[in-house]
This record gives sequence, C-alpha cells and structure tokens, in this order.
Amino acid sequence: MLIETLLPPAGDPLALPAPVLLELTELYASDKEFQQLGGDFPDPEHIRPEEVAASLAGELSHPDAEILLARSRGRLVGLAATLRHHPSRPDDPDPWIGLLMTDGRARRQGHGRRLAHAVEDRFREQGRTGVRLAVPRGSTTALAFWTALGYEIVEERPDPRRGHPAYVLRKELLEPLPGGTGTGAGAGAGGGPVPEG
Repeated sequence: MLIETLLPPAGDPLALPAPVLLELTELYASDKEFQQLGGDFPDPEHIRPEEVAASLAGELSHPDAEILLARSRGRLVGLAATLRHHPSRPDDPDPWIGLLMTDGRARRQGHGRRLAHAVEDRFREQGRTGVRLAVPRGSTTALAFWTALGYEIVEERPDPRRGHPAYVLRKELLEPLPGGTGTGAGAGAGGGPVPEG
C-alpha cells in the first residue's frame, strides 16, 4: 500500500486536479451506507465532485489537518483525515483520526487495517504516544473494526458537529513489531469504512 499526502494546488482544496477529484468522488460514492450514516452529503446515492471538494476543504480548514490517500496497485482504495491536535481540546496531547474510509467495493481485503497502521506509524515517528478517534454509538461495524485494532473506549460524548452520541476511543502507540507495521496488539480483521467523529 502506497500512502501519499493530498496537497491541493496553492492550498485550495477546491482546486484539485480533475482526475484526482474524480477518484475521490468514486471513493466517497462507493459506500452509500457509510455516507448515509455520516450525513455529510444530501444525497448519498448521487455524490458530486463539488460536494467532495467542499468536504475536503472542510477537513483541511484546520491548520493541523492532513489528508492521506492510500493506493493499492495504483488504485485509490482509502483515505484518512488526521489532526495533529484536537481543535476544541487544547489539553488533549493525542492526535486524532477524524476520518478513515476505504473503497466499499473492496471490503475485507485489509485496506482499512493497513491504512490505520500506516497512520499510527506516522504518529509514532513524530514521537506521539497515543491516538484518538470517535465512532458514532450506533456504528457497531466501526466499533468492532477499531477495537479489533487495539483501540479502547475512553469516554462517551456527543459528536461536536452533529450532537449524536459517540464513543471516543484511544490506542496507546507502542513500538512497532520488527518486519511490519502496527504494534500487533489487538490487530485483527478490518477494512471497512469508519465514520468520522
């Protein structure tokens, strides 16, 4: 899996090259159930490129945000949006995974697990000792995915954007095992989309 940082031209997420924006739109549209749960698109059945560009612009509006694209065999198979610091919790030392989604047509192929481990490894390289994320309380698939990767529920609170109940999960970032990514602690099956929190 190749991980690359999405760098919009001149810092303008709305100015993404058309081929990249088309790939991203196909990725977002590949899992209608995920998009319905997230509620970010008015019509998850018909996601348009300008809506994806606007969504990415929102993600990148935070100065500590980074968008990572995951490719397998040249094809876009996943996206992760991360924050070096939570924007409304300055006392929280952990970085956050705000969004991790994989291509809904390529489920159960390990893309989500590999992308999550790649994000964790990036934070480890920066000297971070933990990472957090939020999962909507009703998303049993996402909760199972993250707990299988070693994340633990540390609190329950409303999602700041939607007000829906959400679990905040945290994972201690231990040293990676030789010869592979991730810690091995709690590693398990995954690869499905994970709603942002």
